[in-house]
Amino acid sequence: MVTPTARALHFVFKIGDRALTAKFYREILGMKVLRHEEFQEGCLAECNGPYNNRWSKTMVGYGPEESHFAVELTYNYNVDSYVLGNDFLGITIRSSEAIERAKANDWPVTEENGLNLILAPGGYKFFLIDEPQPTDKDPVEKVSLASTNLNKTIDFWNTTLGMIIYKHDDKSIVMGYGDDQVKLEYKHIDEPIDHATAYGRIAFSVPWKELENIDFSIRNADLDYKILVPGVCLDTPGKATVTVEIISDADGHEICFVDDENFRKLSEFDPESNAELDKYIRKDEARKEKQKAEAN
Repeated sequence: MVTPTARALHFVFKIGDRALTAKFYREILGMKVLRHEEFQEGCLAECNGPYNNRWSKTMVGYGPEESHFAVELTYNYNVDSYVLGNDFLGITIRSSEAIERAKANDWPVTEENGLNLILAPGGYKFFLIDEPQPTDKDPVEKVSLASTNLNKTIDFWNTTLGMIIYKHDDKSIVMGYGDDQVKLEYKHIDEPIDHATAYGRIAFSVPWKELENIDFSIRNADLDYKILVPGVCLDTPGKATVTVEIISDADGHEICFVDDENFRKLSEFDPESNAELDKYIRKDEARKEKQKAEAN
């Protein structure tokens, strides 16, 4: 077992409507744009999915990535929608303010398991705890995923990767790499997991020297785990190059481990990112309108 000094970073969503998605995260959830990056070719680690085309990455959250869990929004140009599977079950946020903003903007608010539920564009679930949004810690509390076998999930995260178990019963398990970090919850489902085309991935950072230990542990675990992308260096124009390892658990959930030293440089807040996102949204909307006019 490895016991990495890991830090929960973000969850990745593929999005089809960048303008509406930006409205949801900024005006409904109340997150800030932390950085925005444009790429001309697909990612070597398939950060944007299995697409070799132009794409963008927008990081949003309630504070700097060094101290807050973020959401990574990947937008593939010319891909307008994705099929939602049953693998992602939701992100839980403590924020009565987000509930109020949703209602004020006529964004549907329903209820599931005693919590307020709102859907991001694309159908991704967000559960909102009706309590004031904390200012002394991250409002994002946990990410929930589906599991067909909780024992295998425990073997993967706790036995092999050293994640701490905080809560465990017959139907779910809550784990994390620290008391002050976003928790990872797996819930048992009685059907095969379908990742469809909207599948995302959760990301953690570890010191660079620990990436090799993670690779070794996964390769030598006698279970259904896979190394999807072994230790590849990813470049971001004008920013730091990071080393990442992409693995999957027994249910096919993708997990990214990235070297912490360079990720801290890559993830520095960009004060121009909000305006940059809006600029590219306007360009993309104009391009779509032109294409529509030419088609008619």
